[in-house]
Amino acid sequence: MTNEYNELVVERDMEDDIQDRKNLIEQAKKLLESDDKNVYTELGKLQKKWRKIENYDSALDAQLTEEFEAIADAIYAKRKEVYATNEEAKKSLIARAEALSAPADWNAANKEMEGLMNEWRVTGSAGKDTDDILWEKFNELRQSFFANRRKYFEELSAKFENARNVKAEIIEKAKALADSTEWNKTGNLFNELLEEWKEIGSAGKEFENKLWNEFNEIRQGFYARRNEYYEALHAKQQAHAEDKKGLIAKANEILTSKNFSRANTAAMKGLSDEWKKVGSSGKEEDALWKEFRGVMDAYFEGLRENNERRQAEYRQKLQDSRAYKQEQINNLKRQIKRMQEEIATMYSQREIDNTEAMIEDKKEYIAELEEDIADIEKKLAQ
Repeated sequence: MTNEYNELVVERDMEDDIQDRKNLIEQAKKLLESDDKNVYTELGKLQKKWRKIENYDSALDAQLTEEFEAIADAIYAKRKEVYATNEEAKKSLIARAEALSAPADWNAANKEMEGLMNEWRVTGSAGKDTDDILWEKFNELRQSFFANRRKYFEELSAKFENARNVKAEIIEKAKALADSTEWNKTGNLFNELLEEWKEIGSAGKEFENKLWNEFNEIRQGFYARRNEYYEALHAKQQAHAEDKKGLIAKANEILTSKNFSRANTAAMKGLSDEWKKVGSSGKEEDALWKEFRGVMDAYFEGLRENNERRQAEYRQKLQDSRAYKQEQINNLKRQIKRMQEEIATMYSQREIDNTEAMIEDKKEYIAELEEDIADIEKKLAQ
C-alpha cells in the first residue's frame, strides 16, 4: 500500500514538473517575440527556474529541455543580431561625424552634430565592450569637431576685425576722391576701391552694413555729379535714338504683316544695314538694339518656320504620293496573284492568253510605279 502511494506521489510530481517545464517554454517563446530590453534578464530567471525542476532522465524531459534550450539559443542569436544592427548604426553615426570634420557651414554642421548625438542616445546597445570602443571614437570626433569649430570662429573674428580696419581705410581714400572732376580717372579709381572692398570679405554683421552704406554713399555722390556732366553729351545721342526707333517701327510693320516675301526679306536686311550706319544712342543703345534685334530675330525665325512649313508640306505630299503608289502596287500584285491562280483553272487557251497579257500589262504598270517611288525617295533624301 505504501509503495503504491509513493509511486502515485512520484507520478504526480513528474506531471507537475512536466507542466512547469511546458509553462517555462511558453514563457520563453513570448520572450523570443518580445523587443523589451529586459528580455535577457527574464530569460535568466526562466533558466534558473528550469534548473530547479527535477530531471527524471525521461525521453520527454530530454525533448522539453532540447526545445527550451533551442528557444534560449534563438533569443541569444536575436540579441547578437540586435547588437550587430546597433553596432552598424553607431558606426554609421561615426562615419557621419567624420564627414563633419571640415564643413563649409559650421552652424549647420553644429546642428547636425547635435542631431548625431541625439541619434546616438536613442540607438540601442551593441554590447558593453563594443559600446565603450565606439563611444570613445564618436566622442573623440565630437570633441575634435567642437575644438575646430571654436578655432574657426576665433579666426573668423580676427578676419572680421582686419576687414573692418581695411574698409575704414578704403572709406578715407574714397572721401579724398569725392570732389574730383576727372571723371574717367576717378571712376576707375572708385572701381578699384570697390574691387578691393569685395576682396577683403565681410567685416561681420555688426559693422558690415554701416561701413558699406558710408562707402557707397560717397561713391553714389560722385556718380551723380558725373551723370550730370554727361547729360549734355547724351542730348546729341537722342537723335540717334529717334532714328533707331524709326527703324524699329519699320521692322515691326514688316514683321506684323507676316508676309515673308523676298521683297520683305530684302527690306529687313536693308534696315539692318541702316542701323549700322546710325551712331550710338548712348544709354538707350542696349535697350534699342535688344528691341531691334528681337524684331529681326522674330522675322527671320518666322521666315525659317515658313520655309520649313512649306518644305514639310512638300515632303508630306511626296510621302502621300509614295504611299498611294505603293498601295497601287500592292493591289496590282494581289490582282496578278489572283489571275495567276485563275489560269490554272482555265481550259480556253484564248482566255489564258488574254489573262497573261493582262498580267504583263499590270507588271509594266508596277514597274512604272516603282520608278515613280524611286524618284520620290531621291527627292525625300535630299
